[in-house]
Amino acid sequence: MTTKPIRLRHERKHQISLPEDLVLAGRLRKLFVHDPYAGADGVYRVTSLYFDTPYDAALREKLDGVDRREKFRLRYYGTDTSFLRLEKKIKAGGLCGKRSARLTPEEAGRLLAGEYDFLLEKEEPLLTELYSKLRGHGLAPRTVVCYDREAFLYAPGHVRVTLDRKIRAGRSPLDFLHPERIQIPVLEGLTVLEVKYDAFLPDLVRMAVQVPDRQAGACSKYALCRRFD
Repeated sequence: MTTKPIRLRHERKHQISLPEDLVLAGRLRKLFVHDPYAGADGVYRVTSLYFDTPYDAALREKLDGVDRREKFRLRYYGTDTSFLRLEKKIKAGGLCGKRSARLTPEEAGRLLAGEYDFLLEKEEPLLTELYSKLRGHGLAPRTVVCYDREAFLYAPGHVRVTLDRKIRAGRSPLDFLHPERIQIPVLEGLTVLEVKYDAFLPDLVRMAVQVPDRQAGACSKYALCRRFD
């Protein structure tokens, strides 16, 4: 089975204060539409389970600023664990992209229990790759990351602006399928602003997301939550 080339996009991140978030969110709501999959208030919950090696390769590469790196994660939205996706996120040359594949809650449970052989039975390239790295590199479920996201869309440039609030961690990978357990606050008093776009960032968006005295920088929610392992 062949796989399509990954579409790489630009990604900028900032940490902003709650007062800055309040002003910025009010501005964005006047200019752009919310993600149609969000709730009535434009906000939805994101829960991810990240994988890493026994030597923390994904974490170390992130902290060391390695140019080309990858991370595997399982993800669902809201508190409904019936729709799960495995994602491989790639970063190269300052651009990012991802591949994804569906998994059932039962299959996620098998991964958490260390049962991997079913991944080969599905004949899905991404799942086969995950299997090889679980077996060959010692990759394993490591950290649960959860936050509330408000997302805005702008068609020119395929722009997506997100405000991630109330970032919290689980105490164990086993918390992943139990949303009520994920309660450890990680970045109190701060919001993570992300701006993703294709070849260009329209001037309207560039001006709308301006926050005085803030510069784009590395901000990994995974790295933040690893402090609570």
